[in-house]
Amino acid sequence: MTISLRQTLPSAWVQRFARLIPSGEVLDLACGSGRHARLLAAYGHRVEAVDRDPQALAELRQVPGVTPRQSDLEGPVWPYTGRLFSGIVVTNYLFRPRIDQLFACLADPGVLIYETFMHGNERYGRPSNPDFLLASQELLGWAQRRAWRVVAYEEGYRDDPAPAVVQSLCAARGAIDA
Repeated sequence: MTISLRQTLPSAWVQRFARLIPSGEVLDLACGSGRHARLLAAYGHRVEAVDRDPQALAELRQVPGVTPRQSDLEGPVWPYTGRLFSGIVVTNYLFRPRIDQLFACLADPGVLIYETFMHGNERYGRPSNPDFLLASQELLGWAQRRAWRVVAYEEGYRDDPAPAVVQSLCAARGAIDA
């Protein structure tokens, strides 16, 4: 299996805001090979890294502070009902039917760092299916409806690490040091 540099380096957005996450357990949702789980563990967090691909999770078993979990996040049972995390990190993943359940997992205080593709990305490749592309300001609206403090929000074209159209949000629930 060939892993591109894009898949191994943490997102600049996640790196920028990861230090705001309060002490506690962090959820790296749809973690893939675990680039963000590794970063968060290096910052001293206990990290639950979840993905449906057991091969992607295999190497994470050796990373101190990271608990890999194989789960189908789009299956009939949400695996995190009743769990709270001081931080939730999601990149390059969108499944709207679980957004309310996912956001209910953010502790108070807690920090959500979310970055994924939006409409317009179809010009640059995958994903191109509208089901997996955010509408303009969709992430922002989700945070505002919950009255979370928006620490930072961006949307639009980026060419690093590859051409894409994305939305990026860092939002806080409760009091955090920002």
